[in-house]
Amino acid sequence: MLSGTPLDLLLLVGGIIALYGGAELLVAGAGRLALGIGLRAATVGVTVVAFATTAPELFVSAVGALNVSSDIGLGTIVGSNIANIGLVLGVTTLIKPLQISDQVVRRHVPVMVLAALLLVALGANGQLGRLEGVVLLVVLAGFTALILHYANAESTSMVDEPDADISGVSVRDGALVVGGLLVLVVGSRWLVAGGTGLLSALGVSDLVIGLTVLALGTSLPELAASVVGAIRGHASFAVGNVVGSNIYNILAVLGIVALITPIEIAPATLRFELPIMVAFTALLVGMMGYRQQLTRLDGVVLVGSYVGFIALLVP
Repeated sequence: MLSGTPLDLLLLVGGIIALYGGAELLVAGAGRLALGIGLRAATVGVTVVAFATTAPELFVSAVGALNVSSDIGLGTIVGSNIANIGLVLGVTTLIKPLQISDQVVRRHVPVMVLAALLLVALGANGQLGRLEGVVLLVVLAGFTALILHYANAESTSMVDEPDADISGVSVRDGALVVGGLLVLVVGSRWLVAGGTGLLSALGVSDLVIGLTVLALGTSLPELAASVVGAIRGHASFAVGNVVGSNIYNILAVLGIVALITPIEIAPATLRFELPIMVAFTALLVGMMGYRQQLTRLDGVVLVGSYVGFIALLVP
């Protein structure tokens, strides 16, 4: 029977595979359900699929906060947001340059920036408590209401479009969503157990564990969804998925985790990791605003910046 490090390694790999598989099921089911009721692909990318691909972060952060420490949850979210911009969008752009839709720039990017700055402001006192969690969830509710307003207008306009694919919902799609959620629960437990076991044995802190292994593992769904979206010519889907995921990571995941248990934020995190997350966000906004396109050169800069960030974390 395996024990110790070999078992931790198996749990880590198994957790990543389960998270990826669960997210694929969830994305497939949720995406078809949304399209079935008449939402456009771009709207699905920044709402349903973005929220679905955020599910691994939610499960890993909640399980980590309850079973290990709140540093796991905070590190996973901060690391995942940095990975989404530097790694996911960087790699996707290297594969295929992405045009940025005006809808994403006007409606969603400002909320992504607001969420990042709000996290820094609320965490400046060294803790995200239940009050801060409520504030994050209230902002999330406002963002969701705005998106639903636009989605309803888009859905109504599609009724008159002859090529609109509104085929209704199916039991199979609902089953995919439920099955994906169940696999995510199992995968998150394995990833937290295996990742913390391996790195803790090496003397790595819970925060760094969340920022690296767990963040990378939970960003796999975003990477898969964005790459597939770019290859199939849905640039707005790929970009919207990352922007939406970063919004939900902070407002939904940290909001929920803070309601479950207070999240302590170390002074070093306030000085380094959170400013790095804001810097990556600002870098992406600058690239988008310069020419409303992400080129392969931008991809090189994003991936290079992410590699540099990881290098700074390694002793």
